[in-house]
Amino acid sequence: PRQQFNVTSYGAMALAIITLEAFPGMWINAFIVCVLCIAWVKRKILNSNEKILLLLGCFRFWCLCFSWIYVFVSEIFPYYLLAYPIFQLLQGTYSFFNCSNLLVSACLCDFYCIKIATFRNSFFSYLKVKIDRMVPWLLLGSVIFSLIIGILVYNTIDKVVCKNLNFTYPERLWKATIEIEEHFFPLYFLTGFIFTTSFMVVIFSAVFLLFSLWRHKCKMQTNFMNSLSMDAHIRAMKSILSFFIMYSINFMFLILTLVYSMTYQNHIIFLVHLIQYAFPGVHSLILILSNPRLEKTLLRILSCAKCKLCMR
Repeated sequence: PRQQFNVTSYGAMALAIITLEAFPGMWINAFIVCVLCIAWVKRKILNSNEKILLLLGCFRFWCLCFSWIYVFVSEIFPYYLLAYPIFQLLQGTYSFFNCSNLLVSACLCDFYCIKIATFRNSFFSYLKVKIDRMVPWLLLGSVIFSLIIGILVYNTIDKVVCKNLNFTYPERLWKATIEIEEHFFPLYFLTGFIFTTSFMVVIFSAVFLLFSLWRHKCKMQTNFMNSLSMDAHIRAMKSILSFFIMYSINFMFLILTLVYSMTYQNHIIFLVHLIQYAFPGVHSLILILSNPRLEKTLLRILSCAKCKLCMR
């Protein structure tokens, strides 16, 4: 009984902490989506940056939503995960939204670098001219690739786990899980490749943009246009560098997820998930503060809420 109480207390604490991270993150990303959708309806068009932010906000909202649902069900109703096909659907859907989140966020960093950095290379100049036309295709490619990953996760769990396990006996479930771990190695390798590729995109974008800022400061003249360009560089660098630091931490914990997901060390997995659930909300908040339209709308909402509280 004492062991059962400890497990229950640990699960309740994990659910409470993850809820405190997931729901604010969902609210922040829902705010981005709502503001950009309203702007889309009013202006009938969105620029490339807003398209990426809109899709990124949608993916992060649903990623946090399904993450919280999975944690809630696994802690409160664990045996529901044994019912076909709840476990497969939750894992496949989460994999789709998580992969989309990583790829689209990498596209955002790449877009900032190409759009703002100044290099005289002919290929870079070509990308700067064509980047607005390339953004929809990059987003479509990210969604299609993430959908493939989600389908592979669903099929792997469906074929390897559900058809080889007897859910009636927990001890047989444990033994069968150990025996079929090798079937997940190709999928883990592909997932690790996605994590590494998106991380490398963020690294190169940050380095190139930093080098562009340094060159621009050396050649800057005291006129109004250069001042605007410098402000754009600094704003983008703050966003890129903050994202680079957060993405580095998130990448490290993503790799730890792949390493420890088969060792059944609950405390390490809990720490990994604690960082991962905080990442979509915190970085989206940074994106709001670095975007004039989103920041202005957020300050207006907060000021209205403050006035209503003061009137009460």
